[in-house]
Amino acid sequence: MPAILTKIREQAFRVQPSIAVGVGVGVALAACAVYAREKKQPPPCHNNNNYKVVKNGTLQAMQNGGGEGQECGRCGEEQCALCRGDADTDNKQNIAEADEAPTPEEHVPGLNLEFLRQLLSLVRIMVPGLRSQEVALLAAHTLCLFSRTFLSIYVASLEGSIVKHIVQKDLRHFTSLLVQWFGIAVPATFVNSMIRYLEGRLALAFRTRLVNHAYELYFKNQTYYRVANLDARIENADHRLTEDVSVFTQSVAHLYSSLTKPCFDLLLIVLTLATYSNKMKGNIFIGPGIATVVICLTGQLLRLLSPRFGALAGEEARMRANLRHAHSRLITHAEEVAFYGGHKVELGQLQSAYKELVVQMTTVFNKKLWYVMLEQFCMKYVWSGTGMVMLALPILTGRRSDESNDEGISARTEYMTTSRNLLNSAADAIERLMSSYKEVVTLAGYATRVSDMLVVFGEVARGRCVRAVHAAPTHPGFQVTFRERQPVPLGKISYTSDLSIRLTNVPIVTPTCDVVASGVSLQLAPGTHLLIVGPNGCGKSSLFRIISGLWPVFGGELAVPRPCACAHCAGEPAAPPHCASRPVMFYIPQRPYMSVGSLLDQVTYPARVEAQGAAAAEAEARAAHILRVVRLEACAARLGGLRASADWRATLSGGEKQRLAMARMFYHRPVYALLDECTSAVSLETELVMYAEAVRCGITLLSITHRPSVWKYHTHVLEFDGVGNWSFRTLDKDAPVPSPGPPSITSETTPSPPDSGGEQ
Repeated sequence: MPAILTKIREQAFRVQPSIAVGVGVGVALAACAVYAREKKQPPPCHNNNNYKVVKNGTLQAMQNGGGEGQECGRCGEEQCALCRGDADTDNKQNIAEADEAPTPEEHVPGLNLEFLRQLLSLVRIMVPGLRSQEVALLAAHTLCLFSRTFLSIYVASLEGSIVKHIVQKDLRHFTSLLVQWFGIAVPATFVNSMIRYLEGRLALAFRTRLVNHAYELYFKNQTYYRVANLDARIENADHRLTEDVSVFTQSVAHLYSSLTKPCFDLLLIVLTLATYSNKMKGNIFIGPGIATVVICLTGQLLRLLSPRFGALAGEEARMRANLRHAHSRLITHAEEVAFYGGHKVELGQLQSAYKELVVQMTTVFNKKLWYVMLEQFCMKYVWSGTGMVMLALPILTGRRSDESNDEGISARTEYMTTSRNLLNSAADAIERLMSSYKEVVTLAGYATRVSDMLVVFGEVARGRCVRAVHAAPTHPGFQVTFRERQPVPLGKISYTSDLSIRLTNVPIVTPTCDVVASGVSLQLAPGTHLLIVGPNGCGKSSLFRIISGLWPVFGGELAVPRPCACAHCAGEPAAPPHCASRPVMFYIPQRPYMSVGSLLDQVTYPARVEAQGAAAAEAEARAAHILRVVRLEACAARLGGLRASADWRATLSGGEKQRLAMARMFYHRPVYALLDECTSAVSLETELVMYAEAVRCGITLLSITHRPSVWKYHTHVLEFDGVGNWSFRTLDKDAPVPSPGPPSITSETTPSPPDSGGEQ
């Protein structure tokens, strides 16, 4: 073993100055590339929604992209789009002009400056600092790659010495060298295993950094909702967050290994080959010069004829995401599809998505076929012939006086064996570098998808959403203002201290810029139970989205209760796990969401209760009482109690899920409950009990319902007529309840039976 270390040290001393220069230049260039690029300022925020709904339903202020603390010169409020100059004050662009979506400049992924910019921005996320874990992994990985290069050179020289002593029939030296050869196999296999291990650890560390950063953006200011509903730049965000990020980080880690080790190999092997050529007293410049010319010509030829693997990889990833989304949609709506018998339609959609993927993959295979043929011809046969010329030149052109004796023959044999092994390693290194071009352009496709995802998440979190708007006729009461073919919200958001909600001339505008109602004005205070009625598509649920902060306010003024300022809602590090104050708003949809967890977790959602302790016992007792109120105690006993876990979406019926959603409302006791037809599958008797209990608990009801039985629990009614008009009035309990809608189809089409003259 000491002899092995001595050999390695000699090789290191021989090439150490060149390595130091190369590594120093590389580090300097990398540092300049990372830190010299000018940092771009984020685009200004065009959204005036500066509040959001946090876990427990309370509102929490957020910081928008505009200047914090700057007052508007016209309205006195912050983040006014009109005073920032973000609005078209003359309103010269109408809805028809904004029909076409903005056409961004088409970007084809490839090895260009845009790819380098995206890669550097992602590297800053994956490697946040010099003292991070990723830097330590990179250093250990680089050390292993460097050690592997020295071991390869030593093994090649050792094999040459073994062949020399075989030719000389020297058994003693042959045995000694063979023992050294088996001894070097132990650290060599360890280093090889460590290279693969550290590459996997590095990819996992990179993925963890990217995923954490993406999740932070994805859940900031309800970006997960806005990306899917208010922005049209990303399709299938789930696929980008999982598959694309995973493939990108694996490619980055593998590409670092594929580029670093060949560079080390070339640097050290070329110096070693020059040393051996010098020993043979041959010309050390002719062979490397010929090899350099051949390699440069081969690389230029392959670069010119290479297909656009980056664009192909990005398109293939998009089609994979579409196929996965089709499967996910079928799994989510399997019951509805089974009831309708729509399996043929869904099968056709799955087959269509799969056929598109097959066509794309076939295209990639066809383009790779001839390119791989050309690549193998150049790298295998052309380079092999060039290598034989390089090995032969020092011997053919060398000047030696002992060419015929055994010592000269054994020396030339040692040179040929060692040089051949080194040359094979160098050719393999060059081939890996040349083949890395395909990996680089493929990486560019995934880098574009991941970088675009993070950019969109950041812009949406700041309030900037981009999507194609709908060409609708101009509404007589309100007209959407556009800037650069995108709608600009001009509404003003303010906060109230008395828990009241006020809307002053607030239009109801959909994300596609359809104005369904203009100038809605109403004032709600705790105890003002509002009933919202009207035909389908008139803006009832849209009003809830505007009040909750999910949709932007395009005009007028919206005043909502001031956000909670407790440590939990402020996100302080040492904050308690739950908010101690009463939630302001709590939304219950017609199809409630069932989370993963126990039955108790369903009742307390979005809060979570500890498994043990006094708080857990108190929460269980309260949840058991609430389940008796909503008449789910028998269901809970049948399913195994409050701590039972199951797939609640498939286990509970529609009415049971709606009653469980009402149980959440009773558990949290919000100031306002936004009920969006949340009892349509519940019996009339249970519905009346739950409404009466909500009023008794002091919960102000904002209800959308088509059942006239619950009108008596409301004090005011907001009625839409479906053509943009609305009316807000006090509900007269003594007046007859109006008809909930037009007559049924049966009563219109089925004639009454004739009078048979029987008993009445």
